[in-house]
Amino acid sequence: MSKIQVMDEVLANKIAAGEVVEKCMNVVKELVENSIDAKATEISIKLIDSGVKEIEVSDNGIGMDEEDAKMAFLRHATSKLKNLDDLFYIESLGFRGEALPSIASVSNVTLKTSDGKVGTLININGGKDLKVERSDLQKGTTITVKDLFYNTPVRLKYLKNLYTELANIVDYMNKMALSYPNIKFTLINNDKVLLKTDGNGDLLKVIYEIFGANITKKMIPIEGENDDYYISGYISYPEITKSNRNSITTLVNGRVIKNNELNKTIIDCYHTYIHKDRYPIIVLNIDVDPILVDINIHPTKMDIKFSKMDTLKELLTESITKRLEEITLIPDAATRDLHAINEVRHQIIDKEENIENSEEVREEKDKIYEEIKLDFEVQEEKVELEKKIDAISPEEIVDVKTDYNRIKKMYPKTVLFKTYIVAENDDGMYLIDQHAAAERINFEKIMKKLKEEPIIIDLLVPIKIELKADEYILIKTHFDLLEKYGFKVEDFGFNTIIIRSHPDWIIEEKSEELIRKIIDILCDKGSFDFDQFIWRIAATTACRMSVMAGDYISQEEQEWILDNIRKCENPFTCPHGRPTIITYTRYELERLFKRQLD
Repeated sequence: MSKIQVMDEVLANKIAAGEVVEKCMNVVKELVENSIDAKATEISIKLIDSGVKEIEVSDNGIGMDEEDAKMAFLRHATSKLKNLDDLFYIESLGFRGEALPSIASVSNVTLKTSDGKVGTLININGGKDLKVERSDLQKGTTITVKDLFYNTPVRLKYLKNLYTELANIVDYMNKMALSYPNIKFTLINNDKVLLKTDGNGDLLKVIYEIFGANITKKMIPIEGENDDYYISGYISYPEITKSNRNSITTLVNGRVIKNNELNKTIIDCYHTYIHKDRYPIIVLNIDVDPILVDINIHPTKMDIKFSKMDTLKELLTESITKRLEEITLIPDAATRDLHAINEVRHQIIDKEENIENSEEVREEKDKIYEEIKLDFEVQEEKVELEKKIDAISPEEIVDVKTDYNRIKKMYPKTVLFKTYIVAENDDGMYLIDQHAAAERINFEKIMKKLKEEPIIIDLLVPIKIELKADEYILIKTHFDLLEKYGFKVEDFGFNTIIIRSHPDWIIEEKSEELIRKIIDILCDKGSFDFDQFIWRIAATTACRMSVMAGDYISQEEQEWILDNIRKCENPFTCPHGRPTIITYTRYELERLFKRQLD
């Protein structure tokens, strides 16, 4: 008797379900993607106990006739691929034909659908016992999945707790709402509304619904294109960060993806703007010819390969960097008047039990959103004005441009705690961290020097540095690099080197300390990254060369810091991402003292 046999179809579906359906979120994902592919403009997801007990996804899409409804539960049955060539030009979210049979094999599924001509109702339990009946003609599809993993208790055992399962679903639905702002999404768990979007195509409105008013006010629109890619979306101000990458939403042709190389490119654009281990909020859609991407590399279809990744990374870097350079990034220090926002939140909490009353809450939220849109229009007008001024030739500009710098001229008044310079101008009051500001000034000065031919200063007394054996071997491989940047280094016997000269940007009184720091950076084990090395020596030496917190500085030194920080390419943060300056605008101060009551 033959030992090799063809699997039973139900068994094959259960095995496939292990790849496609691992948790409740996977079920929601597959069903919602099917609804989008069916050209739905309204999609509703209703959960009971975070989807473990029941998941219902309904849409107003094109629906199916009876034959297609029955075919949908067969493995590899799909309307999206006809031949091999279609695999290289995929425009739909789903295409493998595995989702419905896989879900049906580990749950009890009811499908109700109509194409407007005939209504069909199908029940299928554990992938078998398919029953077909007639139903009403309401166009669209509703799929109800009950008792997920009831017949595979091992998988049921490894489901996370209800809160984790719900959090995964909410995170996914947030990303889908950001992907398709033109679709009206509603997510409800145990009769509580967790997400509701208007479907009016306004991406900023969706960001507001998900992240709230404070973050929405601090989002920057972005747009760019080259021969292969078009990108659009929103990036957050550097002051708005999260402790993980979950708030970086990247979309390719409307598909939510996870690509570590793209995420790294985006995060690198914020280098020196934000602190290490903090991440911006990003909503970025990438439009590309489907032939340039391969999405058929993972069952979840969330990983993706790009044919021209280098050109995409260049476009992202250029677009994000340019946008950050255009915006004034001084954080507001004043306590915001959150009364209106908090009032809306309390109303939402109070009325979660009664979904019918949510329209009243939405009217209040809409009023706040209109204020945010007005702020955006003012901000964009300011950016456009600055662009026009930058376009004026130096002969035409005279002294006009000084009034439109990213930071207007500030006048020092005093220093608080021997650390924070208090300054003012017509716009308001400023607090400047004297060390962070001086560090930024010195950092940019050193970075500029590193790009030029070094001016070398010979030492009267060479600096002798003793190293461990492994460090000594490592540093000898970098003698040429050190010499290129103005350091004359010689071997001086057993595990010892001497420095006979250094570049002029290293101050004499701290030369030995700074050179030892640079040697330590070169001796750092791991793969050598040239760009990272240049940044680290500039940041490290700038820190050691700058006035420290707690140091007394004179009026002249205060003026020097305030004047030079305005000339920096990025005057808003130190090289390590800490803010150099925060502000109380004049309007905010007057509100605090009740001189402005609106």
